[in-house]
Amino acid sequence: MHTHDGIDWTSRLVAMRRTDEIEAEVNSWLADRLVDDLPDGATVIDVGSGSGGMSAAFAAALAVRGGGRVVLVDAVPELQAAASDAVAAVAGDKVELVAVLADAADPTLADQVPAGDLVWASRVVHHLPDERQGVAGLVRLLNPGGSLALAEGGLSTRCLPWDVGVGEPGLQDRIAAAQTSWFAEMRAGIEGVVRMPFGWNRALAEAGLTDVSAFSYLVDLPAPASPAVRESVADWLAWMARVGEDRLSESDLDALARLMDPNDPDWVGGRDDVFVLSANTIHHGRLA
Repeated sequence: MHTHDGIDWTSRLVAMRRTDEIEAEVNSWLADRLVDDLPDGATVIDVGSGSGGMSAAFAAALAVRGGGRVVLVDAVPELQAAASDAVAAVAGDKVELVAVLADAADPTLADQVPAGDLVWASRVVHHLPDERQGVAGLVRLLNPGGSLALAEGGLSTRCLPWDVGVGEPGLQDRIAAAQTSWFAEMRAGIEGVVRMPFGWNRALAEAGLTDVSAFSYLVDLPAPASPAVRESVADWLAWMARVGEDRLSESDLDALARLMDPNDPDWVGGRDDVFVLSANTIHHGRLA
């Protein structure tokens, strides 16, 4: 199996698990909200299930409601195995686990996956060549009356004070600019890429969904942060250093290296002024 973006997602598994850990509370809240109006014994399909943080949250929410089924869809075997372990740890005997190794862009995906009452896809569709076709493919996984919840967009992560004491002030803003540039190049480099020159709400409506709406929520983990949050910030900075390798100045890259170095006095893991603040947007629609 492969991904379309050229990213080695297996190498990011440890960091993804740490993110699951620090976002467990907000993931639980989100899962509860999304399954609230599902029928008894509902099937939730997590497309691009990653390390399984949201998959586990869905399993826990379904178990409280009496049970159901969680279907994991991912193209990376190592990620799917991690997500399966995460779900199994909370599912008990009330929630059935189904794992499908498949590409979200595969036009035959609906033939490989049992139909669901809720399809969840978090930051997956923007990695596919044709985002509009990607949304249409997700809609084909729904039972009549089922819902699609698409996590795309929001506000970029903030985790550092404006002046971290190394390099020039404003490092966080330059990281954000480098990330935007990297994202544009990543999209442009996907084989067969097709532009989607409008917002996600229009994509959902175009795919045949009704009652299309959106809501946003914060991941707000303020300073002084726990050791787990600080480790996750270090993971994020390591990824930003890779993203910014050809887009940040030598001074900024040196500052990042110091912030990631456990032997440096400015190491983020030893600082009490790092935090995590981001806003995520969920686009939601229903199949009549």
